[in-house]
Amino acid sequence: MANSKRTLFLKRRLRVRNKLRKVNAGRVRLSVHRSNKNISVQLIDDVRGVTLAAASTLEKSLGVVGKNNVEAAAKVGAAIAERAKKAGVEDCYFDRGGFLFHGKVKALADAAREGGLKF
Repeated sequence: MANSKRTLFLKRRLRVRNKLRKVNAGRVRLSVHRSNKNISVQLIDDVRGVTLAAASTLEKSLGVVGKNNVEAAAKVGAAIAERAKKAGVEDCYFDRGGFLFHGKVKALADAAREGGLKF
């Protein structure tokens, strides 16, 4: 029996996250979630179990409410980079989850790098 798309996604997400945890122990994680209508990102300290900063297209202040395109992802990436500086985070590792590093996810990562985050 063939695996469903959801099952394959969950397997890919766990595989990516476990490989990243081995290499980047002690660093803050930049976690991305993409839905059909929105994209969101969080800076998570896994040691303390705390979210340090977050940004999403659901925020009215970014001006991209309900949009899920490359431009909106770039604005979210720039916003998380700015909020990371305020939280005192410069170094993190990029957790793309089960999403491919292409399109919106790549645009978000590039904007965060341009904003000063190192990963």
